[in-house]
Amino acid sequence: MDWSRILTNVVGEAFAPTTAAYALAAIGLNIHFGLTGLLNMGQAGFMLLGAYGFAITATAGWPLWASLLTALAAAALFGLILGVPTLKLRGDYLAIVTIAAAEIVRLVGRSTSLTWLTGGNAGIAGDGFKESFQATSPLGDGRTQIGPFEYSNSLSNSWWVRIVAWVLVALALYLVWRWTRSPWGRVLKGVREDEDALRSLGKNVYSYKMQALVLGGLFGALAGIIYALPRAVQPDSMGRPMTFYVWTILLLGGAATVFGPVLGSILLWTILMFVTSFLREIVPDTVLRTEQIAMLGWVLVGLTLMLLVIFRPQGILGDKKELSINAH
Repeated sequence: MDWSRILTNVVGEAFAPTTAAYALAAIGLNIHFGLTGLLNMGQAGFMLLGAYGFAITATAGWPLWASLLTALAAAALFGLILGVPTLKLRGDYLAIVTIAAAEIVRLVGRSTSLTWLTGGNAGIAGDGFKESFQATSPLGDGRTQIGPFEYSNSLSNSWWVRIVAWVLVALALYLVWRWTRSPWGRVLKGVREDEDALRSLGKNVYSYKMQALVLGGLFGALAGIIYALPRAVQPDSMGRPMTFYVWTILLLGGAATVFGPVLGSILLWTILMFVTSFLREIVPDTVLRTEQIAMLGWVLVGLTLMLLVIFRPQGILGDKKELSINAH
């Protein structure tokens, strides 16, 4: 068994752009759910809008800063449109509405009538929307090897994407850490715990919910951009399963914690990589094909998460006291 190759794959997955993208999305969801108690089941919608906003404008030749602002503006507008009629809903009702809204975004994006803009079902592929980002790389052309890891310096799945992605994650962690210790963050926790008590103190609960929804959505938009840069903008890759993966990551690491989303993302993808790589080594092709091994890996990871939810529902870093979500 080639343990060296397996461990290289696992460690490489720990700092991959996909892992960073899911960590960013989970940080945004942590603002929604962990801090404010909003059951947002449509984080993939924010991610897809961010990716579309960036890719469409970058393909049209807009500068990088304009494409980033467009992506963030699209996510903020979606948050406002989604929040105005729905933030008075609670619990399961809000979850149903948000997952439906994310599906609307996906279905509109893959519509054949918008193929000229979004690429339809095929999405936006190629390097056209990546050029403005790649042009900012100070690493130059070619490839660089650091230990067992060798990637392109500036192209799609590159060191530059990894550096930018994890810098964004670190910045997001710092901001959330500051916010959770601010009066604003304490009000969000109050919304989660007891809305009526906050209203009796004269706080505008609706306004704080809207702020949390939009702010978490902005992190989701950034996550969508990072997720798309190594591959393409494909609407079906940012559907319901992606939202469930983000929720899994948040609950695995621990909701209402600062570092929980990052730990959850690293653990989920490294464990999945280890399980699938290990199974490919020991299970012959005549028994299970490669795609079947990948599915079995998800089954085993799912069973592990079920055990975690049963025996440690607050997650690895979480506190049971933080599970007191307002359910009125």
